Amino acid sequence: MSDSAAAVASPAARRGRSRRFAVVAGLSCAAAALLATAPAALLGEDPAPAQSASPMINHSVYFTLNESTPEGRAELVAACQKYLTDHEGTVYFAAGPRAEEFSREVNDQTFDVSLLVVFESKEAHDKYAVAPRHLEFIKEQKANWKTVRVFDSEVAPSK
Repeated sequence: MSDSAAAVASPAARRGRSRRFAVVAGLSCAAAALLATAPAALLGEDPAPAQSASPMINHSVYFTLNESTPEGRAELVAACQKYLTDHEGTVYFAAGPRAEEFSREVNDQTFDVSLLVVFESKEAHDKYAVAPRHLEFIKEQKANWKTVRVFDSEVAPSK
């Protein structure tokens, strides 16, 4: 057995799946903070938001569809854009299908569509959670979901 094959078969590698989730969630948080400030930086503006008493909330959602088809993924992304954009307190919004070309060992391949919303505060997140448009999105779309995984985390841009 080669050294690389032995490393793959180690107990640490077998536990890798749950660690990959942690890595994906952590990278998502870092990307959210970067993406939230990138447009202002490109325009020559100060990208640092005013300091708040509470951290921003990174709301990452990973949907696995009952029937994973290009049409089903496109429909869900369109529904995200229709119902989940422009909520009060939203700093950043993005939704899209899984990028299938990313297939390293650390890349989670068990979802079809991801949603990323960064809120300015927990209060903004909590208002979004019960907003009529958000609830309508769930009502309209949930029959199409095999699983939904939600990762909420506190984030702050680097200084």
